[in-house]
Amino acid sequence: MHPRFRLLRCALALVAGLGLSSGAVAETFKVGATATGVPFTFLDVKSQSIQGMMVDAAQAVAKAGGFEVEVQQTTFAALIPSLTAKKIDLISAAMLRTPAREKVVQYSDPVFSYGEGLIVRADDSGTYTRMDDLAGEVVGAQVGTVFIDELNKRGLFKEVRGYDSIADLMRDLALGRIKAGFADHPILAYQMAQGTQDKVRLVQGYQPVIMGDVCLIVRKGEPETLERVNRGIAAIKADGTLAGIIEKWKLN
Repeated sequence: MHPRFRLLRCALALVAGLGLSSGAVAETFKVGATATGVPFTFLDVKSQSIQGMMVDAAQAVAKAGGFEVEVQQTTFAALIPSLTAKKIDLISAAMLRTPAREKVVQYSDPVFSYGEGLIVRADDSGTYTRMDDLAGEVVGAQVGTVFIDELNKRGLFKEVRGYDSIADLMRDLALGRIKAGFADHPILAYQMAQGTQDKVRLVQGYQPVIMGDVCLIVRKGEPETLERVNRGIAAIKADGTLAGIIEKWKLN
């Protein structure tokens, strides 16, 4: 082939390649989030979409990390099974890091940190500063959370009841079926601030014992995905995006 024609063919191939790359679609990760974890994740009835601080964080991380996300509603207890079964690619929810979970999944760098909150009936005037103050009582927590595991492990309580959602937990507490409930402090504080829970109260002065980090969660054996997520988290921390998201949802 004449050198001039060879050069022309290479030039055409380069142009074609550039055309394909300019129209390339960014990789999309399916993100599992719950409908009952306000303000971290919740179902917005107006838009019928999952919203919240961890949804905003996942979207910001995706933008900074060069990928896209598609948020899917998933129950809390089904998040990790859905991830390992490859029904979703990431978890973005109020799921604290624990050694047991880290045997199954990989956690990103921290996005937010907090501990458990304690709720009792509004007419319960007791002062509770420690878990031990409720020894011998019937208490509750959400199924799949680190709180229910810790309550059972401590062996302090007459019974530990599990609930599918914090709303279910609050309902049984208001009805007097349990003495107290334990759940994510920011979620409880946010719901109390809405003024819709007048039959239960968040105990002020209670000292949490289960502190943990909220992160984005990926499957084991996917170091490239974890690296992309961590790169995105570092970027939104550095440019103030994450701080703005935390402020928006009144979590600071």
